[in-house]
Amino acid sequence: MDRWLKGVKRVATSSFHEAESSKAVRGEHTAITDPVDKATTSSSTASKEKKRIYDESYINFGFVDSDGSPLCMLCSKLLPNSSMAPAKLRRHLETVHPESKDKSIDFFVRKKEQLLENQKTMMHITKTINEKATEASYSVSYRIAQAGEAHTIAENLIKPCVSDIAKCMLDEKSAKHLSTVPLSNDTVSRRIHDLSTYVKQELVTRLQKTRFALQVDESTDVAGLAILLVIVRYPYESSFEEDMLMCSPLPTNTTGEEIFNKINIFFEENNLSWNNCIDICTDGAKAMTSNTAGLVSRINNRARNCTSSHCILHRQALAMKQMPPNLKLVMDEAVKIINFIKSRPLQSRLFSLMCEDYGSKHKTLLLHTEVRWLSRGKTLTRLFELRAELQMFLSDTSFNLKDRLHKKTWLFRLSFMADIFQKLNELNLSLQGKQTTVFQACNKITAFKRKLDFWIICVGKREVESFTSLSEFVSDNDSEMFQDDVFGELVQYLASMRESFEKNVIRHKYGVTVQNDASQRFLVQNS
Repeated sequence: MDRWLKGVKRVATSSFHEAESSKAVRGEHTAITDPVDKATTSSSTASKEKKRIYDESYINFGFVDSDGSPLCMLCSKLLPNSSMAPAKLRRHLETVHPESKDKSIDFFVRKKEQLLENQKTMMHITKTINEKATEASYSVSYRIAQAGEAHTIAENLIKPCVSDIAKCMLDEKSAKHLSTVPLSNDTVSRRIHDLSTYVKQELVTRLQKTRFALQVDESTDVAGLAILLVIVRYPYESSFEEDMLMCSPLPTNTTGEEIFNKINIFFEENNLSWNNCIDICTDGAKAMTSNTAGLVSRINNRARNCTSSHCILHRQALAMKQMPPNLKLVMDEAVKIINFIKSRPLQSRLFSLMCEDYGSKHKTLLLHTEVRWLSRGKTLTRLFELRAELQMFLSDTSFNLKDRLHKKTWLFRLSFMADIFQKLNELNLSLQGKQTTVFQACNKITAFKRKLDFWIICVGKREVESFTSLSEFVSDNDSEMFQDDVFGELVQYLASMRESFEKNVIRHKYGVTVQNDASQRFLVQNS
């Protein structure tokens, strides 16, 4: 009987495959499948589609629905959907939680409410932690941008340091919370871009609704790249604000046309009107102030009511340029002495070692740079303080200016120049800074003019207590050895400097001093 059944099944199967093969040869298609395979497929599909549904009565066994699966409220264990049956749920309750099998339904209802409350609290805590981590990420990125550091410093240095501090001062849990702060290189870069975009949008929105003044300067950095800087001052609410409007490289020429095109493109992209620009301040360079092709003339073609001014810091620097021939000679020779050592690495190293052996206050000289306004005061002061070390160091060399350090008159002039340029540096620094008004600048310039008047009288009487280095040098030597014409040179220089300040730095209009940089002049016009 079994052999007959196997034979029938084998014949039926072979007949079925022969029929399918003949249909395939004729190009016919059929959806008929093997009866055995069809039964298997239908059963597996039915088993996959079968899904148990949660019933409210399952709360009697301590289970609630969690995305189609039973969740035990007592042990927080999530069972598969196939366990969604009263017998299986009861077995879990009696075997795992036998102490709760006789509890009433009110007990499980309270457990459910407590579970829901805990879930809400956990979601709120998670949301709060994520928000704080994002805020911390923005704060760190902001400080990195302010310091100008590499973006990788956050992940490579700041985050490990913060984690170590938290472990030492707090605990491991706090350190784990801090580790969730996103500080990768790409994240920091994205945060900085978001911050800069927001600041730019806020500034542009303000400038679209009010008048403003511009201050423009073009300079070359240490890499030789020309950079255009534009600062804007404008009224906002009850005060005046001063912000950086744009910082853009100038890849080719630095002419007035190139500078104007850069600023004009920025205005057009951000929908800013030239009619709102009422003043522009420049450094007085030809590219800025040329009558035909300069930046100021091009802006005046767009903004008819826009005035221009020369920056007070540049005028103050120009006022101290002129010097008597003898003082100018001392300045040039001092620069040559410094370059003789600083331009030769071997001489610089030997001089540094000698200063270290003698316990000097300083170990190196400072290079002089003509375009750096603070360079004169710092360079000459350092040279005068190391004059004794230079005398010994240059004594064994063939340098032709080594005898200058032994001449009392030359050192007398050097000490005076070191003092006067140091005082000019202090004035220059006091005129700088954000939110400096025209009234503050004029008060400081007026005070310095009065000091010049006082110094002229004192130096004329051979009283040099106001000049620290000069007073120290004169006290160490007999003041009678210096002739009157030497003091006369100093008086002449102080008088010419006061005249230059009167002519170049401050101009009077209707009896009131109003000439200043663009932002300060804007303050006067709107006060």
